[in-house]
Amino acid sequence: MIFLLKIFARLALRLFCPSLVVKNAELMKTKGPVLLVVNHPDSFLDAVIIGALYPRNINYLARGDVFRNPVFGFLLRQLNMLPVFRQREGKEHLHLNSNTFQKAVECLRNDGIVLIFIEGICLNTHDLQPFKKGASRILESAHAEGIFPIVQIAGIGYSSFTAFGKGIHLAFENMSWPTPIVDATDRVKFNAAVFEKMERLIEVPQHVGFPRGLLYYFALPLYIPMRAFAYAKTKGSVFYDSVLFALLLFTFPVYVALVVTIVLKVRLILG
Repeated sequence: MIFLLKIFARLALRLFCPSLVVKNAELMKTKGPVLLVVNHPDSFLDAVIIGALYPRNINYLARGDVFRNPVFGFLLRQLNMLPVFRQREGKEHLHLNSNTFQKAVECLRNDGIVLIFIEGICLNTHDLQPFKKGASRILESAHAEGIFPIVQIAGIGYSSFTAFGKGIHLAFENMSWPTPIVDATDRVKFNAAVFEKMERLIEVPQHVGFPRGLLYYFALPLYIPMRAFAYAKTKGSVFYDSVLFALLLFTFPVYVALVVTIVLKVRLILG
């Protein structure tokens, strides 16, 4: 299932994001346990892009409130997502994070990849927000069990958070952290080191725009109502880009099939 979604998402990204530059792409082939630490400027689209491009399967830490819906919770877990609850979502849920962090450590123990958006919030900005302690807590728990994963830092930048045909710049850098994290002072030092490197990796590309051609005019009848629907449903939030991409991802194949069916029927009628 995940393999098919990767292929499908890659094809969709070629249209949605016609310019996608990946710096140090060879680091995505890093073997062994990897703690992938990423900035979070554009909601779920950040995870879609990295997940589609990354050759290995990734385990994601995602905001816990979306897991409360049983259907969404089931689907997200099938996509290797683990819930992380923030204090503003209710203190009564915070104890569940211990279980999530332990699952993340188990993944690292099995040479897997764990992705965490270290800011813990999305604000549609490339200015880094103060880092939360989730990444350092996972690393601290891993170190306590003798697991020293590669810390891979990724910085992602968008030419726009709302426009179709955007440019994207994604850069990677590996950082080893051989000294065990054992207390709050170590966690602060870790976050400071990651902040410095991530800030340098983030680059905002120039906007490309959707290519005006046959495909553009073909997709326009679908794009216009989907854009209006996404805007209406996400107004005042950071989810517009992600919702629009998801709508186009799943409706475009149906749209193509419908157009082909209509054309064939017209040809049949006209003889």
